Amino acid sequence: MKLFTIGFTKKSAEEFFARLQDAGVRRVVDVRLNNTSQIAGFAKARDLEFFLRAVAGIAYLHLPDLAPTSYYILHNHRKYVTIEEMKQKPFPKRTTLQLVRVDDFTVRDARSPATEKHNWKGVLLSGERTLELTITDPAFCAKLNKGYIPSRSCLLTMSLSMPYKPPEWKEDEPPVCWKLIAGIIEL
Repeated sequence: MKLFTIGFTKKSAEEFFARLQDAGVRRVVDVRLNNTSQIAGFAKARDLEFFLRAVAGIAYLHLPDLAPTSYYILHNHRKYVTIEEMKQKPFPKRTTLQLVRVDDFTVRDARSPATEKHNWKGVLLSGERTLELTITDPAFCAKLNKGYIPSRSCLLTMSLSMPYKPPEWKEDEPPVCWKLIAGIIEL
């Protein structure tokens, strides 16, 4: 038995299926945790299973137990980390900076209608949950302000803010450290 690996990003459906056929693949074992909300329409679970069989005569099997465990960006799946969470971790595990590779990165301008100032947010997954986080990289924001559209594959430098409590939060809620996108390197 021979084992091959393949990803679907940055490949057309034609290229993806041709590579599988050329390699003589008889079965694709899909190990993605979340195989239903992918960028490439042909790679969504039900579509992929259909196309593999119809286009290439290849069997399909989804085995998420073989997937790498879902990871969290900076400790959890939320947009922030509480000070209590940080205190409960041993000092060497109190991560405040993390480099993360993302292959489905998007941005959006979250400015309010009352202001003309841009408020760029980066959208990414953490623990199978979509996070929308503030981009603080001034050079990258300047490019976005001019209409630049970034690559979907990036290395992101994630950091935590100083403790802050939004004005709309209840008085008894403590401040939290917000996750920020401090740097972006496009791949």
